Amino acid sequence: MNKIAIVIGREYTTRVKKKSFLILTILMPFLIVLMVMAPIMLGSVKDDKQRPVAIIDQTGKYIHLFVNAPDSSALQGYAFTQADRPLEQYQSEESNADAVIYISDDLTENPQAVKIYSRGEIQGDLKRYVESTLLEQTRKDKLQKYDIPALDNIIADIQSDIDIQTVKWSEDGKETYSSSEIAMVLGLLTAMMIYIFVLSYGSMVMQGVMEEKTNRIVEVIVGSVKPFDLMMGKIIGIMLVGFTQMLVWLLMLVSLLSIVGIGSMPDMTETAAMTAQQLEAMQAAQNTPLGELSAALYSLPLTEICVLFVLYFLGGYILYSSFYAAIGAAVNSQEDSSQFMMPMVIIMVFSIYAAMGSMENTDGPLAFWTSLFPLTSPIVMMVRIPFGVPLWQEILSIVLLYATATGFVWVSSRIYRVGILLYGKKPTMKDLMKWITYK
Repeated sequence: MNKIAIVIGREYTTRVKKKSFLILTILMPFLIVLMVMAPIMLGSVKDDKQRPVAIIDQTGKYIHLFVNAPDSSALQGYAFTQADRPLEQYQSEESNADAVIYISDDLTENPQAVKIYSRGEIQGDLKRYVESTLLEQTRKDKLQKYDIPALDNIIADIQSDIDIQTVKWSEDGKETYSSSEIAMVLGLLTAMMIYIFVLSYGSMVMQGVMEEKTNRIVEVIVGSVKPFDLMMGKIIGIMLVGFTQMLVWLLMLVSLLSIVGIGSMPDMTETAAMTAQQLEAMQAAQNTPLGELSAALYSLPLTEICVLFVLYFLGGYILYSSFYAAIGAAVNSQEDSSQFMMPMVIIMVFSIYAAMGSMENTDGPLAFWTSLFPLTSPIVMMVRIPFGVPLWQEILSIVLLYATATGFVWVSSRIYRVGILLYGKKPTMKDLMKWITYK
């Protein structure tokens, strides 16, 4: 055990002191925020240039919807004007109009009597705006034919929105604010974290083993350390590196959230359980996005999510990294490892798709079976937990995961002890089976 601790300390200190680790650990939270916010911010930037769109309305009924539309309803980035020439003259490249909307007949009688002409591809936002504007007006025109008194008031009344609020019942019958969208995002986020860390740090284990084997350093190391101790020390040491990185990211995230105002929010643990009247009052007082986000987060089983995240992270990492360690010991180059890595990579990619497919039906057959299957459970189960999972399913899934991980460690150690000292020959599946059975 002391030798395993020495290997763990060596692996941990060597990797943590690397400049690449320090730079990535500090910059990654900012890069993630930048990747999320940059497309949103750039997408909201509008070009100051107004693209002219000419309107040719043969009926004269619809021209006012575009030319005289108030700024609040007009499509940004486009300038709608009444055409001053026939349609054919807009075909010339010298025309200053980017597009021409041509309405040839009453749309209540002929819904297909509208076309948009352009010398290039029609932009989607322009097409959607024209469709929605004309559709709304056509519906109003059709209703006007029935000569219903106070029709405008009736239409305004029936088009009012309904704001559906979701409330959960706790075991003692109390009501708590909930949000399926927040639960879905949190579940997918934790699943993606496990997927990324297991895949990246598992590959790091394989790369470390291959480097030591290629440089013949391992021949010196195994003279004083058993191959099993060396493998487990490397796996655990790199796992601690991953935990250190996640802890730093968590602290930085909490600090960033505190800066933007999360830290100044009231203690939601005291206000999560409320009567219907109290819940309604809270929602009225906290109708800001930040308040709704805080209430939804605190209504989730955060303690359960954190505990199971650690358990599934550990189990999934040990399972996959032991397999990667065996691959690194068995092969002599990166190219040779591809044939052995591919099955595990396919399984992990499938687990991500299964997790995304289970978000809309967390109790369905796909979600149930893949959350119990050890090779996919670390990822799929994290999507289900925010929505509530029976305790027996969680226990069964954890037991199966760690039992399988133990089996993988044993098999991988048998391959590791033989393959780590073999060079030159590319092993086959038959060779690996022989290595497992060696005494």
